Amino acid sequence: MRYATLGRSGIEVSRICLGGMSFGAQVPGGHRWTIGADETRAVIARALELGVNFIDTANCYARGTSEEFIGHALRDLGVRREDVVLASKVYFNEGRLSASAIAREIDGTLRRLGTDYLDLYVMHRFDYGTPVEETLAALDALVRAGKVRALGASEMYAYQLHDMQVVAEREGLSPISSMQCHYNLLYREDEREMIPVCRSYGMALTPYSPMASGHLARPTWESGSVRGATDDTVRDKYDAARDKDMPIVARVAEVAAAHGIPMGRVALAWHWARGVESPIVGCSRPERVDDAVAALELELADEEVAYLEEPYMAHDLVGPVGRPGERALAGTVDPNAR
Repeated sequence: MRYATLGRSGIEVSRICLGGMSFGAQVPGGHRWTIGADETRAVIARALELGVNFIDTANCYARGTSEEFIGHALRDLGVRREDVVLASKVYFNEGRLSASAIAREIDGTLRRLGTDYLDLYVMHRFDYGTPVEETLAALDALVRAGKVRALGASEMYAYQLHDMQVVAEREGLSPISSMQCHYNLLYREDEREMIPVCRSYGMALTPYSPMASGHLARPTWESGSVRGATDDTVRDKYDAARDKDMPIVARVAEVAAAHGIPMGRVALAWHWARGVESPIVGCSRPERVDDAVAALELELADEEVAYLEEPYMAHDLVGPVGRPGERALAGTVDPNAR
């Protein structure tokens, strides 16, 4: 395993982050492809065995049961708290990112995970209804209280992240150390503004959907999996751009065949070639962890990176939440959409 620093936080994380969206009970209205407590424990055990120390989840995943399953697994496995980096998120809850909501939600997350602190607390979306100063002061209070070690952000517009960092600097508050953005070979819009802003503040990149919800892991667009058949969020994110994206999928398949490896390893290796610190990989079986870690052995040549990227065309934005009342530019705001 290789490791990287989470921005300027000093926290060392594995170059692969284990995503917790696949973990949790199959609750009414939730995903049908989550795995149970025993399966979650098996996946986490394999990840830890291979050196993965970074686990990401959210308060809304499977209505909190993702956090519960992760917490139970770590206790059952006898994992020392200092040997794992735990991240969770706040926003898809009553009060969004208000001070009162943050104070309430962190306690629920810590209780479900069975720990007294988080290594990374991530703003899941931008909250138009709460002043940035209020949100950042509330998060800073958690850092000062020892409940949180570092702060992160997820889907938002680059100017919103920039404004937050400016406020944090001006008010002497804890900065944002990482960005969990939507980034893969089929969706590279954040290269225009978001990633440059992140790098200007020394932030780490921890992208979700590094394999485009499976589209970069197989040569065909459709999947016969339960998720492929039932996940409307995936269709909303990717199907509109299918025609422009299939040439990229074909090139991933071609490069993978040349190396004699699965396509998903090429999709992951592209992130490291692009300087990404730790892409978030969802795994429903231990062998999926093996495959993700094996991708670290692949170092793409510059010519291969250019070949994979060449067919890309601009996409509509998918991920950030638009201002209420304005025409949505950002796709779904489903709380389980990352």
